[in-house]
Amino acid sequence: MVDLSVLPSYIAVILLFLAPPGPDMAYMLAVGLEGGRLSALKAILGIGTGMSFYAAAVVAGLGEIARSHPSVLDAVRILGAAYLLWLAYVTMRSARDAINGHHNIATGRWYLRGVLVSLTNPKIILFYLAVLPQFIGNAQNPASQMTVLGAINILMEVILYGSIGVLAGFFHTRLTGSKKATAVLNYVACAVYVSLASAITVEILLT
Repeated sequence: MVDLSVLPSYIAVILLFLAPPGPDMAYMLAVGLEGGRLSALKAILGIGTGMSFYAAAVVAGLGEIARSHPSVLDAVRILGAAYLLWLAYVTMRSARDAINGHHNIATGRWYLRGVLVSLTNPKIILFYLAVLPQFIGNAQNPASQMTVLGAINILMEVILYGSIGVLAGFFHTRLTGSKKATAVLNYVACAVYVSLASAITVEILLT
């Protein structure tokens, strides 16, 4: 049996984490601008899938391995920064194709992108390790309680950041007929990817 009395305070904590602009929010903004509303929906479902993997790992007790071996998390962050730089390169190439009048500029695989971006963001598993145990409450089955809490967190992020991506996709839809506008949107997305990769790299160097 789970303890639902902790939900109001737990939801408030999640909103405090999700409300300030962060990597996931910036990534969904970039996806919406680059690929449009449908791409944003696919990407946020991918992010939700990656978050589900981490939530399941914490419930299964695998998160303690990551906590006791911080070098593993550093390796994951390095992979994440490298992947974001690759996305920046692909997006810049798409922007150049748009300027040159090429129509095959969609990079696609938005769901897979979302999964990979989520899996290379170890802050998700750190959030689950730090926050979920604080809201076990009077649950008779801690594993079930953490599963429910993890699912709520995933659902809230999918709804909030998915909405941001879809709203950004409206700009893509309105401007996609213009070669210059399409190129600008892709360059903006490229800048976001580079900024996120740089932020991860700086964080690694400072820790």
